[in-house]
Amino acid sequence: MRIPAPNFWPAARSSQRLLLRARRRETNLDGHRLVYLERGRPGPDRPTLVLLHGFAAMKENWAIWLPLLPRDWHLLVPDLPGLGESEYRPEANYGYEAQALRLRTWLAQFPTDNLHLAGSSMGGAIAAILAHKLEPAPRSLTLLNSAGIPERPDVDPDLPFTSDRDGVLIPRDWSGVYRMFNSVGTGKPTLSGLAMAGLLGPDLLQRTESLRHIFRDMVADGLAPARYLGTGSPPLQVQWGDRDVITPTRCVDWFGTATPEAEVHVFRGVGHLPMIENPGRSAQVLQRFVQRHCR
Repeated sequence: MRIPAPNFWPAARSSQRLLLRARRRETNLDGHRLVYLERGRPGPDRPTLVLLHGFAAMKENWAIWLPLLPRDWHLLVPDLPGLGESEYRPEANYGYEAQALRLRTWLAQFPTDNLHLAGSSMGGAIAAILAHKLEPAPRSLTLLNSAGIPERPDVDPDLPFTSDRDGVLIPRDWSGVYRMFNSVGTGKPTLSGLAMAGLLGPDLLQRTESLRHIFRDMVADGLAPARYLGTGSPPLQVQWGDRDVITPTRCVDWFGTATPEAEVHVFRGVGHLPMIENPGRSAQVLQRFVQRHCR
């Protein structure tokens, strides 16, 4: 008889939110309950920074960053539709463009004249498209190990796209959970990876079918961000880890051709999640970039 592992994550999430001094908000968005964290208030003299997490992740991925960012900034940190505390709907489309359009609707309630976007992995792909859907455009865009970026400069983003990353990113059992948390770092086992696997594993293993659905929708137009990013994009910062085994570092070469004005930072010894693996440095370079492009 298999005994279910206890899920301690909801209690841990609530405690973490109190420590971050962020307010939990709920709204309805395209038939989904959208849950997000908000810290600070919008104002003409301060930036509103939107942080978008990656696949099979959640808003709490940014928890280490939040205390490192200026206290007077207005921060919006959603659980993307279908993930985290936000609602999943089996009939919905979770492709990059569909998610970007949902978030455009959500952001319409906030002042957008000093808006900045940052996204990790899948969240980076969504942010890249969202940046080109907003009116007015955001003042800056930061992509951290973004999905949706070709591994070679000559790849046609309109050609069919395939990916085998679901074998790593959608755990089906506990061995898959441990493999996932090791792979999203540098590929080597770590104490923090083991701890996160134990804490988040029960939640992830309940989401297998929804994650398969979301992954299929992502891959259906997997290079969509590459159709949007170019010389007409908002000011762009690229952060990447040189040990990433999910979105290889060679993806960075594509930006040199498509967005030659982009500010690029490649962190040594870092894998797929700079904001977790090197939070001090990654938050610092983002802060300087945003401050440079504030109104």
